[in-house]
Amino acid sequence: MPSFAGNPIRIQRAPGLRDRRGPVHAGAFLRERRIAFDCTRAEFPRIFVHELAHFIWLRLGNPLRRSWEAVLVAESRRGELGWSAEWRKAALTSADRSRRSRRWREYCCEAFCDTAAWLWSGVGDHPEFTLVARNRAARSRWFAANVANRPLSI
Repeated sequence: MPSFAGNPIRIQRAPGLRDRRGPVHAGAFLRERRIAFDCTRAEFPRIFVHELAHFIWLRLGNPLRRSWEAVLVAESRRGELGWSAEWRKAALTSADRSRRSRRWREYCCEAFCDTAAWLWSGVGDHPEFTLVARNRAARSRWFAANVANRPLSI
């Protein structure tokens, strides 16, 4: 993981955590600088990195976000690196991509966070890691070039 700088982020357990669609493992509350968790100890490393990546995404800037989008556009439609991106990807239409709809932008954010979790959590394999190898390699190269080797302000 890259090094981070910024004000503290509070983490807390939140049994029964839900969003508008139902139960969730965690939630990042960016304005409050807080992450709430309702996951197992085994899932914590992957979920923690995913939620921390939301703070990175917030400060990434539009040029890097657009560059990330280009990586995603070049991919096949099969597989993902986490359920949060997978279900959003499945719901996308070609119009969402071409218009950069809110659904497309939310998918891009979740794909970014799931990729960070895949790369940095230390979890080598997981049933949710279904993205094909060539797309994993492209994402890994993008992270190495744009995120991993510089200090990040979150």
